[in-house]
Amino acid sequence: MAKSLLCSSTLNPFFSTTLSSSKKNQIAYSGNSKNQTSSSLLWKRRELSLGFMSSLVAIGLVSNDRRRHDANAAILEADDDEELLEKVKQDRKKRIERQAVLNSAVKEKGYLQDLVYKLSKVGQAIENNDLPAAGLVLGKGIDTEWVKTVNLAFTKLSTSPEENTEVEAFNSSLASLITSVNKNDIESSKLAFVSSAGAFEKWTTLTGLLEQLKGL
Repeated sequence: MAKSLLCSSTLNPFFSTTLSSSKKNQIAYSGNSKNQTSSSLLWKRRELSLGFMSSLVAIGLVSNDRRRHDANAAILEADDDEELLEKVKQDRKKRIERQAVLNSAVKEKGYLQDLVYKLSKVGQAIENNDLPAAGLVLGKGIDTEWVKTVNLAFTKLSTSPEENTEVEAFNSSLASLITSVNKNDIESSKLAFVSSAGAFEKWTTLTGLLEQLKGL
């Protein structure tokens, strides 16, 4: 019994000390664990906060880039609109100026109307294989008075390279037509007539005279 008590009294301080140390260790571990958990949560919160801020910055940069892009696009569109408007104004101005020239060119339009009648008579004569009749209308060469007056009208009313090109084509075809008719070459006369009439019609289309001349 005494031994039992002795052992008990001897062991109790040891167990007390051991238990006390164990509790302290548990408390310390628990404290460290809580501190580690708190630190971990704090770092996670910081990471989330930094990630959120980074997202906001990225969104802001994208938004700024988009606004700059939209602003630049609006400026370019405005420039295009101004250029288009200016082109429309210039085209309208040219049409008005051209119409004024055509309205004042009474004598020149008379020369051209005479050309339409001559080409009509020549075409009918060639269709009937009557080259002598066509020759009477055309004359013997390109130095006749009616050819000169027609070219005066061409010179005054032609204002573009395209129109001048058709004038050259007409004069070349007309020279071939006169030569072929005087040689009594019916096939060449037909080809030359088609070429000269086609060039003249293109010229009247370019100059705006197609609707003003009768017989075209």
